[in-house]
Amino acid sequence: MKAERSPEELAEELLGRPLCDLDDEEQRVLQRISSGELISMDADEEARIHVSFGDALADRVAAVGGSWGFIIAFGLVLAGWMLLNGPLRAVVGAWDEYPFIFLNLMLSTLAALQAPIIMMSQNRASRKDRVTARHDYEVNLRTQLEILRLHRKIDRIFNKLGQMQGSVMEAALVTEAAVEQALEAEAVQLHLPKG
Repeated sequence: MKAERSPEELAEELLGRPLCDLDDEEQRVLQRISSGELISMDADEEARIHVSFGDALADRVAAVGGSWGFIIAFGLVLAGWMLLNGPLRAVVGAWDEYPFIFLNLMLSTLAALQAPIIMMSQNRASRKDRVTARHDYEVNLRTQLEILRLHRKIDRIFNKLGQMQGSVMEAALVTEAAVEQALEAEAVQLHLPKG
């Protein structure tokens, strides 16, 4: 069986350009095709391997902070705070009277901490999306190149079959002519008078 072609040969054959003119992604795909290497991990697997505690915490905070459960629970806490420090302050004793300065401080602190954590999670999601896009591009390019290689192999097979068919037809004509000559020669011998 013929050895695999080098990335340089594949670049010329499949893309019609020298390997040095291709970008890094195309060169990596041609290297993998040439070596027979499988495609690397997908973005989720890669993200799971490289996740730090801070990244996981940021993802969890973003998931909780961006949910309806958080919005409803937080709305109930705010309504309860205002009820306890507003109309019910005489019953329970107010600790943060209107205009709820302590509540404002807590909300500002929560927003100041939650916003950068959510942004960290979004940045990580953005990196993961870039990895996914790069992986998808590589899969698509590799698939196109493999289809092109298979198409060319099939074309070579059909050309070879066409050549073989031509040789077989030529051999059949030669054989038919030889058989006709042999039959004519035998017929001539059968009709010769014995002397």
